[in-house]
Amino acid sequence: MQNQDQINHLKTIVQSLLDEATQQGATAAEAGLSQENGLSVTARLGEVESIEHHCDQGLGVTVYFGQRKGSASTTDLSPESIKETVSAACSIARFTSEDAYAGLPEKELLATDFPDLELNHPWPIRADEAIALAIECENAARSYHADISNSEGASVNTHQGIRVLGNTLGFLQGYESTRHSLSCSVLAQRGDSMQRDYWYTVARNANNLEPAVQVGRKAAERTLRRLQGRSLSTRQCPVLYAPEVASGLLGSFIGAISGGNLYRKSSYLLDALDTQVFPEFIHIHEQPYLKGALGSAAYDGEGVATQTRDIVSDGILRGYVLGTYSARKLGMRSTGNAGGVHNLSIEPGEHDEQGLLKLMHTGLLVTELMGQGVNMVTGDYSRGAAGFWVENGEIQYPVEEITIAGNLKNLFKSIVAVGNDVDYRGNIRTGSILIERMSIAGE
Repeated sequence: MQNQDQINHLKTIVQSLLDEATQQGATAAEAGLSQENGLSVTARLGEVESIEHHCDQGLGVTVYFGQRKGSASTTDLSPESIKETVSAACSIARFTSEDAYAGLPEKELLATDFPDLELNHPWPIRADEAIALAIECENAARSYHADISNSEGASVNTHQGIRVLGNTLGFLQGYESTRHSLSCSVLAQRGDSMQRDYWYTVARNANNLEPAVQVGRKAAERTLRRLQGRSLSTRQCPVLYAPEVASGLLGSFIGAISGGNLYRKSSYLLDALDTQVFPEFIHIHEQPYLKGALGSAAYDGEGVATQTRDIVSDGILRGYVLGTYSARKLGMRSTGNAGGVHNLSIEPGEHDEQGLLKLMHTGLLVTELMGQGVNMVTGDYSRGAAGFWVENGEIQYPVEEITIAGNLKNLFKSIVAVGNDVDYRGNIRTGSILIERMSIAGE
């Protein structure tokens, strides 16, 4: 339930800041204010390791003098501090160069409809209750198998915040949201082989978190199955990305069609609009109005209305990911993506992970990636990886210390299938993704 009185109070502060900017000569201004509080608890080896209570606030303002821009921020919401912050932003703007593309969004693009997306679900958990939950989670992992030799701990986090955004075009809105999580990481040892892995659950509503015992057991299972990993000889073979790493693959695609990389001409998908970039069965879309989802929002970081839309349909790139500035640089209009995408989803297929393993028959299941080896200009892709070697549709043994490589343009076009084992724990929602062939560098 929304704390409307507090939202209205923060709106008053933002409006006073916008009024102050106008009084100081700004031709336009926008401001964002956030207040956040939360609790973080970590337990390790059955004992409390840390308890943190968070309480933060921040206010940022951007002013425009024609096409000249200045920004400043503060954590002090007193009238004197607000006036000084606006003065600082105005002083910067007066001395910056003009930028023909700078300015507030077009007024007609601003959001006017604000449905309740059910983003606010406070979790009134006390510190002692959070400690007990973390210990329960870790104990489930530590007691799962004798090879679980140590623990990096289990953590419980709860966060609640209010964000208010306003500008001199008359936009002034705010909302509350929550985010809660439970995670566990343990180590296992068998002979000379030692491995670590983890599992976590996250949701707006604590009732939607996985049970603590289940999180602990998953962390233990994932750690144990990685023991006694081997390398592979250098080869080419099919690769199946597990959902938790497949989201990063789609993140590289979104980076390539984002305005900043496009107008700087630093994207391997430059001028790819309305061309085939995936197989025909691939459908990627944004769903910003899903109730209770982690990426839901009625407007973006500039107040522009978000939109349910296809980014890829029939494998064809239908739209870019743009904020106001990048859209103007490209001679286009904002797509409501200042700050990123909102519940980006790739349409799942008919198979779960087991079905995709059988479809792949022989190849590599990737469950972890290391490094940042993506060249956004050329699309060249090279990442350290770990996972499992698969033969006859069955996992044979764990694999480590290898590198997988390819070119993203070719990889996206060679997707064979997308699984229905969708991971909903982030802003990119995807199942496993099977790639026809990639290069593997090993021994």
